[in-house]
Amino acid sequence: MSRLEQPSMLQECVRSGPVLGFVAKGSFGMVLKVLDCRREMVVAVKVVPKVEVLRRDTLKQCKEEVSIQRQVQHPFAHCLGDSWQGQRHLFIMCTYCSTGDLHALWASSGHLEEATVRLFAAELILVLGYLHDLGIVHRDVKMENILLDERGHLKLTDFGLSRHLPRGERAYTICGTLQYMAPEVLSGGPYTHAADWWSLGVVLFTLATGQFPVAPERDHVAMLASVTRCSYAMPPSLSRALSLLLSELLCRPPLQRPHHLHHFKAHPFFRGVTFDPQLLQKHAVAVAVAAPRAPE
Repeated sequence: MSRLEQPSMLQECVRSGPVLGFVAKGSFGMVLKVLDCRREMVVAVKVVPKVEVLRRDTLKQCKEEVSIQRQVQHPFAHCLGDSWQGQRHLFIMCTYCSTGDLHALWASSGHLEEATVRLFAAELILVLGYLHDLGIVHRDVKMENILLDERGHLKLTDFGLSRHLPRGERAYTICGTLQYMAPEVLSGGPYTHAADWWSLGVVLFTLATGQFPVAPERDHVAMLASVTRCSYAMPPSLSRALSLLLSELLCRPPLQRPHHLHHFKAHPFFRGVTFDPQLLQKHAVAVAVAAPRAPE
């Protein structure tokens, strides 16, 4: 919390309003809880030190992040409110989610019931499909980047590694979070939007079973070796429909993974599920709303 007391950061941040607290620490900076006086609401502000941007040569990626967040408007995406820069920092404002993230929910629950996994899967499929239709690949789909709103529904966040990738083009940068990275990303490409579907498979496997499909490794080379060796056997406790979905998402050949909405709508795991965002959000998610919240 001592960093909140830095005068330069506080002075630059008062453009939005007073800083109320600390939310999270990321690889590039931190996220603060701020009162937006103009809108009369609490927001989250991502603070990125300019010296880190220059040191890591990531100015282009920062501009890409803001550009993407300005473009994205979806019920299950964490939407941009404003962005500005001060003398020493870049600031990116987003909506504030008080319920925490999916990782905290998973850590407190151990694993989730299949009905909840099904709902969360449908919400993530909708937002990922939306991004891909816009020609955007997220590249860091993980539980920590999936926030929960006050009714327990999901908001995909942190577009810091995202990039515009038109259909038919390929990417080669090794980036993301090791345990969630698709084998084609770990190997240095080429890869496409299908990498996000692999990451979704890791998220759903972990939520349903209580453990990651592959243990973490020290670097991408070791992680690729582990992913290549893993059989991805499905626990017998899972339903046949969920096991089928996970095996399809965690399929090493990217082209064989489901990647269009109609693939998921026809899947037995989603039988009877609506893929209408408004209907999905009709009821609060009891397990998420009732979960203990981390102190702010």
